[in-house]
Amino acid sequence: MYILLWLLFGALVGWLASIVMEKNRNMGLIANIIVGLVGSALGMWLMGVLGLGSVDAFSFIGLLVSVGGAAILIAIITALSRRR
Repeated sequence: MYILLWLLFGALVGWLASIVMEKNRNMGLIANIIVGLVGSALGMWLMGVLGLGSVDAFSFIGLLVSVGGAAILIAIITALSRRR
């Protein structure tokens, strides 16, 4: 059950981040899930590194942190793909 919940959360986070970064047309469901899950982990990790504490992923603040991390991940991927 938790796996399904994480997949849905990753899809939502990836979709919201792709809208924020204006990449929604270029990304499909699988890419949204992967970017959402990895970006969520990135955002939570950055919160710890910056000393801002830990956040529960399934809260409103956690959703914002996750979308921010996914947006950063999309920006990194876009910058790396432009270099080629």
